[in-house]
Amino acid sequence: MSDVQRGRVHRKDYAPPTRLIDAVELRFQLDPRETIVTAKMRIVPNPRVQAPLGPLFLHGDELELRSVRVDGQPLADSELEADASGLRIPQAPDELELETEVVVRPADNTKLMGLYTSNDAFCTQCEAEGFRRITYFLDRPDVMARYSTRIEADKSQYPVLLSNGNRIGSGELPNGRHWVQWEDPFRKPSYLFALVAGDLVCHRGSFQTASGREVALEIWVEPENADKCAHALTSLQAAMKWDEETYGLEYDLDVYMVVAVNDFNMGAMENKGLNIFNSKYVLAKPVTATDDDYEGIESVVAHEYFHNWTGNRVTCRDWFQLTLKEGLTVFRDQEFSADMISPAVQRIKDVTRLRTAQFAEDAGPLAHPIRPESYIEMNNFYTATVYEKGAEVVRLYQTLFGKEGFRKGLRHYLQTHDGAAVTCDDFRAAMADANDADLTQLERWYSQPGTPVVRASGLWDEANGTYALTLEQSLREVPDHPPPRALPIPVRVGLLDASGEELPGSERTLLLTEARQTFTFDGIESRPVASIGRGFSAPVRFEVERSQEELAFLLANDTDPFNRWEAGQELSKQVILGLVADVRADRPLEVDAKLVDAFRKVLLDPGLDGSMKSLTLALPSEELLSQELTSVDPEAVHGARQRVVRELASALRPEWERAYRANAKGTDAIDKAEINRRRIKNRALRYLVSLEEPDTISLAAEQFRSATGMTDYEAAFAVLVDLVSKETEEAIAAFYARWRGEPLVLDKWFRMQAMSRAPNAFDRVVALAEHPDFTLTNPNRARSLLYAFAAGNPTGFHRADGAAYRFVADRVLELDGINPQVASRLVSTFNQWKRYEPSRSGKMRVELERIASHSGISKDVGEIVERALEG
Repeated sequence: MSDVQRGRVHRKDYAPPTRLIDAVELRFQLDPRETIVTAKMRIVPNPRVQAPLGPLFLHGDELELRSVRVDGQPLADSELEADASGLRIPQAPDELELETEVVVRPADNTKLMGLYTSNDAFCTQCEAEGFRRITYFLDRPDVMARYSTRIEADKSQYPVLLSNGNRIGSGELPNGRHWVQWEDPFRKPSYLFALVAGDLVCHRGSFQTASGREVALEIWVEPENADKCAHALTSLQAAMKWDEETYGLEYDLDVYMVVAVNDFNMGAMENKGLNIFNSKYVLAKPVTATDDDYEGIESVVAHEYFHNWTGNRVTCRDWFQLTLKEGLTVFRDQEFSADMISPAVQRIKDVTRLRTAQFAEDAGPLAHPIRPESYIEMNNFYTATVYEKGAEVVRLYQTLFGKEGFRKGLRHYLQTHDGAAVTCDDFRAAMADANDADLTQLERWYSQPGTPVVRASGLWDEANGTYALTLEQSLREVPDHPPPRALPIPVRVGLLDASGEELPGSERTLLLTEARQTFTFDGIESRPVASIGRGFSAPVRFEVERSQEELAFLLANDTDPFNRWEAGQELSKQVILGLVADVRADRPLEVDAKLVDAFRKVLLDPGLDGSMKSLTLALPSEELLSQELTSVDPEAVHGARQRVVRELASALRPEWERAYRANAKGTDAIDKAEINRRRIKNRALRYLVSLEEPDTISLAAEQFRSATGMTDYEAAFAVLVDLVSKETEEAIAAFYARWRGEPLVLDKWFRMQAMSRAPNAFDRVVALAEHPDFTLTNPNRARSLLYAFAAGNPTGFHRADGAAYRFVADRVLELDGINPQVASRLVSTFNQWKRYEPSRSGKMRVELERIASHSGISKDVGEIVERALEG
């Protein structure tokens, strides 16, 4: 099928709109079955376009057109053309007032794009192209208009009516209805429009800005969730304070609203002044949310708030520039979380997420630059590459210029482009101007796909007292992209002596700009051990030939906390991958004692807090281990990793038991000390239960029964569901009986069973798909079972008979008719099919071809499947 037939959009074809919408007045007559939307728009010529303006075209999707007026006069059917893509007026004047009336059906909108209902409330999702499902419009981010919104609804059912901006009026209507008028003083693109209507309660707070203004903070939730908003509010206040202190950025409206909804495709949406959140990232109290949930809420609340400047005040010219707002804002929320939690712990979490999702994406058939060159369905490019790698590219500026140089560049960018829709090149130019630097070569990070490899080798010259470090970079060629060119790659390096002390003055940031460069350190009188890529200074794969003895030395002594963790990961990886061939050949599995000794030193190190210990003592995941193999046998990877887990559990059993007992008692408080205590305790529990002995299983069962906070409750449940035991069945039944009325907690029940490493996990997933509390219409619930299984259970999803592939493919087809966005995320779990051993890869291909041949497949799923098969 050709690009024209499939509707492929190319970045090179961007052209500014011939007309702009100066202002729009919206009127919503809300009804779940049939909502009438009236839009009155002032449309003007774009002063930047000199060509003849021609016909007027407005985007539209699944709208029922009632009427069209131009300058107050109704248009006959012969004077307009309306089809599935939009509304065309061939003889439109250059400047006009256009009024349209359409009907939408929110209760039937299972795509959850545009206006839809969730738990008897109305809400909207307009990014990327959802506003066209509300009314006809120039639905593109470079059209920024002023919005006035009137909402009318039944007062008893929908007492709260919210939209962007400031509330300027309200009143009563006949038949028990009422109205509220909102006005947004700032121009915005249509993707930032928001509306919420429902029976909600407000958790209120306030924030005083640096200039002394009082900002009202409002978190709107369903009445039964009123006691779960405190953490979201304090997170918002912390983010507002941090942004003022770090970048001098102050909030610009008098009210900031957050609404939590249960049915939402994304994590949250930064609509100007009215953020709409997946309830997962708002609702929390210790009995229902884990420590990770609390940190996730803090991060996402901050992310959406930070968008007020990096995304709203300055937005994207077109969707190819998505990383301009998302990569930049992810970087900002990572920096915020590092300051709130721990720089080392946050960096490790960020890099683990990058390597797990984005490195795999870069190595697969859907590899794309952080600024893509083309797309069929824009929703498919809300990816780890655009977000996570995009954040790492933004971090390069800070690595090159320092925190103060980055701050200067960011402020220059925002001041120069405030109120405009711009490009990634505009951001790079602002950084260059503010720091008087040439960043021409850095543009390649935006245009080249793939993960660079940096190989490092060192040579100590005893006679001259020098150490020469040679760095070489390479990048694989990706089909349909030009051959890659050398990137600017900052590599932070330190040198340690034989006693583990850092050599004075040896830490420096080297800038690799060519294919191969050598850097010399002077005054090195003894053979050093190089610590390379400290803090993960660039989003690359570092390849350094190291013995297990050298890795153990770095794990024990490196002064950079990230690289200390990295050494442990690399040592574990070498040991586990060395056992994979033995598993395949059914040979005895022997675990090197150096790994056991290294882990013992970490576990007993009094200088490490519980969170850092827990991360360092975690083995690389099966997903990360599989990335190192050219032909993946999931059962062999699982067997090798489990052998190492059990050896570490057995050899260090006294130490694990002491760590568990020493940290067993505490409170459910959400503070650093208690979080650190819980993390090392639950790491010890996981290792102990892996022994599958009656006393260790009883330890988990007792923790499950007695836990008063969700962190310990979930940790105990997670290790029990990995087993086949009576305690497992008892825990599954008890969890459901206790939490069946709490949707977010019940999601955990589905998810942990889906990710179980027990041999009966697939059978359980098939049964859970028929459970009365499972539904495909709620994205959280669908993801908690299906995506968690396909993406997070390698041995279950990749079972040798292919039954799980068929099961997931069937669910993809079923979901595609309900919510194509959720279906496309699920089908992406097949993307790495070529990397598996022939029997499995063949079965995966069969399912991809079956999906591709299905009639009526959506653009969302079709694009993913087509590229997976071609790649």
